[in-house]
Amino acid sequence: MKLLPPNREHGWAPYVWLAYFVFFYIHPVFDHVGWKEWLATILGTIAFLALYFLNFWLERPASYFLIAGLIALGIGFAPWNHGAAGFFIYAACFIPFVVDTERAAAAGLAMVVGTVVLTWWVLGMPLQWLLTAAFFSTFLGVGNIFFAQRDRADAKLRRANEEIEHLAKIAERERIARDLHDVLGHTLSLITLKSELAGKLFDRDPVQAKSEIREIEQTARQALADVRQAITGYRAKGIAEELRQATSALETAGVKVDVRSSSLKLPPTEESVLALILREAVTNVVRHANASRCRLQLHQENGNCQLEVQDDGRGGYQLEGNGLRGMRERVEAMGGQFLRDTTDGTKLTITLPVSNSGSAKA
Repeated sequence: MKLLPPNREHGWAPYVWLAYFVFFYIHPVFDHVGWKEWLATILGTIAFLALYFLNFWLERPASYFLIAGLIALGIGFAPWNHGAAGFFIYAACFIPFVVDTERAAAAGLAMVVGTVVLTWWVLGMPLQWLLTAAFFSTFLGVGNIFFAQRDRADAKLRRANEEIEHLAKIAERERIARDLHDVLGHTLSLITLKSELAGKLFDRDPVQAKSEIREIEQTARQALADVRQAITGYRAKGIAEELRQATSALETAGVKVDVRSSSLKLPPTEESVLALILREAVTNVVRHANASRCRLQLHQENGNCQLEVQDDGRGGYQLEGNGLRGMRERVEAMGGQFLRDTTDGTKLTITLPVSNSGSAKA
């Protein structure tokens, strides 16, 4: 059974946050309490863990009851275990992620702090307990308002990118359908008519039938060439067009783009590989990097063409997925070099040897 739902932005951090719960055990351990208090402590721990992890699975309105449960644990254990202040702190930390606005989060935090003050006053708790519970609930809760708003903005951006990608796929399918219809529709109709005519002439006029069959062969060959040309267009549109589309995709995703490209004339094979790699790299920036800036640089010198894609996003991930592995394989198969640096954002440097036919324009 998984304790956390898959594909969460926090990753393994929720397990680390449980370290603060150790304060709940300071009193039972150092004051050598009896078995009844130990039993209550263990039951409280089980209840807390259930409420804690369910907060990552459930949404409103259930999450409101889970936070209320944490506050109830804090009130219940406060009289005999000062570490129960942590329950209020955990409740305050969850509130910004449950509500939708900063104002609602501030109101929720005020409610938690107000409950802390009321508990201190009614139960006669020490002033140190009040200051600890109130300060950390406010401090950490306010900090989480920022992170919650950032997560919501990231989620909104992901949904927008997914919608853009979905619409782009639909548009591309429609374009392919139109192109194939234009390329093959008339040609296949012509082949069908000529085949029927050749069949009718086969016995009456073999010479004319043979001529029709030759025309069918020529038409079929031309159709095959047209299809190959169309497919080549689908695979890569040239590095200049890919740079333009990459800039548009990044700007749509809210990423500021800096394009530095010299005028190049590349052989078709190298240009196709660079265009495909640029498309995949920019897709990774939009989907995964959480970047605000991206620099695209393309230049040619000393018989090599070099493409750099650098963003100021998360970086840090060393494992290569299928996309990156595919890039590396394409480059190395052509005798090039593929470098990836994730120390400060992510920087991809692709160097390809260019044949003499791909010299730079003056």
